[in-house]
Amino acid sequence: MLELMILGFLAEGPLHGYELRRKMNELYGFAREISDGSLYPAIQRLIKSGSVVRRIEKGRAAQRHTLELTPEGRKDLENRLRTASAGDITDPGRFMVILAFLSQLPDVKEQHEVLRRRLQFLEAPASFFYENGRPLRRAEIEDVYRKGMVTIGRAASRAEIAWIRQSLDNAYSA
Repeated sequence: MLELMILGFLAEGPLHGYELRRKMNELYGFAREISDGSLYPAIQRLIKSGSVVRRIEKGRAAQRHTLELTPEGRKDLENRLRTASAGDITDPGRFMVILAFLSQLPDVKEQHEVLRRRLQFLEAPASFFYENGRPLRRAEIEDVYRKGMVTIGRAASRAEIAWIRQSLDNAYSA
């Protein structure tokens, strides 16, 4: 997800490392803070792969490094969005990162295919708790906090399902 966020934000324009980190924390910081120890190695991997270039600018006191997406980086970003893995589709935090940059995928049909995969996952029977491989329903759970988890999860899923269906319906009715 770090590399996807880097590519996604750089697709919007070149950024200095501290600006990139700020944007990443604003998007993903609710889940976990982006540390220098994970951000800068991810940037280095993308530079090494040719997806990102670093340019040096003269600053007032010191040189500043600007990161910029390459044409290879744009292809990498689009491929990551197009082929979002099962974990990217099923994990709520990771899917929000996919969603944040999905408009960078130029083919609307491919964008909708990603949404359809998420919708298929959301519509499958699921729970946070299982018994003998069967998802437990809210009524079968006695612990008040676990019931709360299921209630919150169900409400979020319903809202997301409604939004995805509306998005797909609007695309085909336009």
